[in-house]
Amino acid sequence: MRKTVGAAVAAGTVMFGSLFLTDSVHAETLEDVKDERAEVQGELSGAESEIADVMVELEDLNEKIASVDDALAENKQKMNDTKQKITNTEEKVASLEEEVKALQEKIEERKEILKERIVSLQKNGGDISYLEVVFGSKSFGDMISRLSAVSKIAESDEKLMKQQEADKAEVEEKKQDKEDKLAGLKDMKVELEGMKETITAQKEQNEKDKQKLKDKKQDLTAMKSELEDKDSSLAAVESELKQRQNNGNNESDSSGNSTAVASSSSSQSDSSSNSSTSGDGELKQLSNSSSNSNKSGGGNHSSAISAGYTQTGTPYVTAGKGPGGFDCSGFVSWAFGQAGVSIPSSTSALQGVGSQVSYSSAQPGDLVFFNTYKTNGHVGIYLGNGKFLGAQNSTGVAVADMTSGYWNDKFAGHVRRVN
Repeated sequence: MRKTVGAAVAAGTVMFGSLFLTDSVHAETLEDVKDERAEVQGELSGAESEIADVMVELEDLNEKIASVDDALAENKQKMNDTKQKITNTEEKVASLEEEVKALQEKIEERKEILKERIVSLQKNGGDISYLEVVFGSKSFGDMISRLSAVSKIAESDEKLMKQQEADKAEVEEKKQDKEDKLAGLKDMKVELEGMKETITAQKEQNEKDKQKLKDKKQDLTAMKSELEDKDSSLAAVESELKQRQNNGNNESDSSGNSTAVASSSSSQSDSSSNSSTSGDGELKQLSNSSSNSNKSGGGNHSSAISAGYTQTGTPYVTAGKGPGGFDCSGFVSWAFGQAGVSIPSSTSALQGVGSQVSYSSAQPGDLVFFNTYKTNGHVGIYLGNGKFLGAQNSTGVAVADMTSGYWNDKFAGHVRRVN
């Protein structure tokens, strides 16, 4: 990348303390390079600051995610405990139901026995049968024994019935208590399930936010790397330009008055020379500059597009001005330069070139801008029908579609017409 930029700069011709490069290179002046490098360094500083902010956000989010994970683990443990309690309580309720059922069966059996006794007494005349028991005694002692036995049987039956009823009531009470606990546990389970859904939703949102921050960090890191490469390339260009300028000053000092006279004479002539002398070289540069300034007002857009098409497939090179490699602004500047129109070769300067027009009024040859790593961070030449020609770092010089996908998302309607 740097060799390409260096080669482009090396193609320039230096005379009389001013830096002149051939039309095929269209390199920037030293001040342009310094300005562009200052802009890149500012953007680089901004990217580093944003990356630092993202890292802080990621750290905070990781803490939130850890907290949510702890809450989920605690919720899961409570859910498991509650389920186990529900199972145990359901088993106890079932056991009590069986106990109540058994007591009820015993009560029913005892009732049947008493019922049979009552029926027997009724069939035998009620109290008569009781008298028969008494007077059927063989002796007074036997009578007393019989009376006592009958009384004890009656008392026993009554006591047993009361005890069974009391046992049944106690079991029913226990059963009701367990059922109440079971209902409470089931309510707790529903509440825990709701909490789990809420916590899980929060975890999913946190993971999405984390992924967004990771993507943002990745984009910023890539942008930072690109800006560092661009700054490094611009530093090389700046160094080369300074060296060329110093060499030019030295050559100017040693060339003498004869060179100055030749240069002055040549600057007044409309013809250009292919001579390799310093005076003739400057003459060619001045002539070309004059020609370009005369044509810049008209703007041969179709010629710029035609020139641009000849570079299709040329690789993307950071800070490249062509023709061996281009960045986006360098390509646009080069293409218009081939059409005789002199425009800057940085996006920050190009966004003020000519006049702004609406996208609905856009014509082939207009400049279209895209908000990539910054506002108006990418520029291309509009071709019509939603297509533009530009130098993209993924494809090199190529035609791209701005009606859908990535470029559609990045296009905010900024169109300028080179006058």
